[in-house]
Amino acid sequence: MASNILNIGKSALAAAQVGISTTGHNIANASTPGYSRQVVVQAAAQSQNFGYGFVGQGTEIASVTRIFNDILAAQAVRSQSNSSSANTYLSQMTSINDMLSNSTAGLNPAMSDFFGAVQKLSANPSDIPTRQSMLSYAQSLASRFQTTNNRLNEIRDSVNTQLTSSVSLVNTYATQIAGLNDVIEKAVSANGSTPNDLMDQRDQLVLELSKQIKTTVVSQGQGGYNVYVGNGLPLVVGKETFNILTTPSPTDPSRLEVAYQSNNKTTVLGTNSLPGGVIGGLLQFRAESLDPVQNQIGQIAVVLGDTFNSQLMQGFDLDGNLGSALFSIPDPLVNSNAYNSGPTTTPANATPAEVAAKIVDAKALTTSDYKLQYDGTSYNVTRLSDNTTQSFSSLPANIDGLTISQTSGAMLAGDNFLIKPTQNAATKITLAITDARKLAVGGSILSSTANVANTGSASISTPVASSTYASSPIASPFNLTYNAGAPNTLTGFIATEPVTVTSNGTSVTYAAGAPVTFINGATITTAGVSFVISGTPSNGDQFTITPGSVTGPSDNTNGLLLAKLQNADTITGNKSYSDAFGQMVNGVGNKTRELNILSVSEGQVLEQINASVQSESGVNLDEEATNLIRYQQAYQAAGKMMQIASQLFDVLLQLGT
Repeated sequence: MASNILNIGKSALAAAQVGISTTGHNIANASTPGYSRQVVVQAAAQSQNFGYGFVGQGTEIASVTRIFNDILAAQAVRSQSNSSSANTYLSQMTSINDMLSNSTAGLNPAMSDFFGAVQKLSANPSDIPTRQSMLSYAQSLASRFQTTNNRLNEIRDSVNTQLTSSVSLVNTYATQIAGLNDVIEKAVSANGSTPNDLMDQRDQLVLELSKQIKTTVVSQGQGGYNVYVGNGLPLVVGKETFNILTTPSPTDPSRLEVAYQSNNKTTVLGTNSLPGGVIGGLLQFRAESLDPVQNQIGQIAVVLGDTFNSQLMQGFDLDGNLGSALFSIPDPLVNSNAYNSGPTTTPANATPAEVAAKIVDAKALTTSDYKLQYDGTSYNVTRLSDNTTQSFSSLPANIDGLTISQTSGAMLAGDNFLIKPTQNAATKITLAITDARKLAVGGSILSSTANVANTGSASISTPVASSTYASSPIASPFNLTYNAGAPNTLTGFIATEPVTVTSNGTSVTYAAGAPVTFINGATITTAGVSFVISGTPSNGDQFTITPGSVTGPSDNTNGLLLAKLQNADTITGNKSYSDAFGQMVNGVGNKTRELNILSVSEGQVLEQINASVQSESGVNLDEEATNLIRYQQAYQAAGKMMQIASQLFDVLLQLGT
């Protein structure tokens, strides 16, 4: 019996010792990230039947278990991903908001100063210092456009850098999780016990992974995890890993995309495939905010430069010469897809197609990029902002103020091109005039009149000279006569010049000297001059186009028209330059406030979930101190039991002697 008592005391002593060790382990790791509190699970040892009844044989350690809630852990992973995404988006958006809303260094002050100089010049057109000052403000405006867009390009490069860093972290975490999966599964298979500390390490890695990308965990048998990222892409399956990587966009080598690698195949993933985490926040920021803002700034630069150039070319400079462009505006950027047909593709294409785009009507420009794709029959142009597609049987194609043409080579089915009309325009806009005398603020090079004897209700617009007009201006007036009939026609154009009539985006060119079909409201272009006749003319009504002249150095006719451009509705949506910029700044500010609210909200949710996790799985030092005392007392009691067993054994020995 003494031996039985000794064994019972021994088991109690061992259990108390394990309890003390486990409690000490908890205390030591109270500040360890991801550590889950561990508890000793004891069970009564199997009792023994002595005939008169079953007598207990002490205790045994069933397991040492970590306190871990799978539901709370999954919520923490999900919330961490959402919070990281919101914080990343907010951080990037704040940079743009701070830059654009700057009251002294933003674009709006530069535009105001520029048009202030234009107004001063229109009031004193013959003064050379005033002209030079206006050129200086024009250069400052161009420089401000360049600086703003260069800063946005720096942010774009930063996105690429951060994507590369985050993708590398994702792959590192995946490798570590797979390694822990292997060790944990082997440990569980060997003795059925779970290695608690290793499982904590793995769960902490999953939480760190969720900071970078949306993460979903599916528990497997034998303690393993399968980890999926984004919208269900497997990253870790048991001890096998799959990689994500960054790769240049097929249509823009300067833009890094995130791709998924499986079975030696690399697939570029869209923004919607990778929500959550730093990666999701960066991709969402670039697609939803950075691209549109940069395109809008480019649109303002192009429209301002083009409309100012167009008006400037309607006047005379200080020497009586026809006006020329003040700003040099870059052509749209066109990138061919890296996977387009070529000499080494199947089918092979010995002369791959080259595509170019030109801005023909800046006022019709949108802030969208475009995709041109050839399907073997038609040329399909998709406006990427709303995925609206127009099909053309041949090129060139006209859409939203652009003319898209194929300059060389052959296009095979599936070939596609990305067209960016405005993204880099602000970086490349420069001054084309350095001589202040060439600022054409005087006179008007063309005028138009309707004959006072006309009996119809038609009117003619002020003619506009194109950029080519100055090289061969008309020498004398020409009179147009309306001829009623089937069809109705106009005659009297310059005998040596063809005539183009454009209506609803469709252009028809008539040979020199041929009657021109009249279309109400159509744009008529001939000899570098464009005008519109609107209304209902009567047979024999006449309209005259007359070359203008400057009355002297003080003539400010065109200068006043240039100054009016500041508040004119020149940008798509009937907005002025300042209105368009102000609307963009307001949009950026509203988005920043929205993200700030979202970031705070997601942070509070994450904080609450972490508090719940700590409440259940975290180490409470007060509780552990209580446990330590309890196990100490149990240890002492077990020792006393063993002491009593020893004394009883001594009594038996003495009886034997």
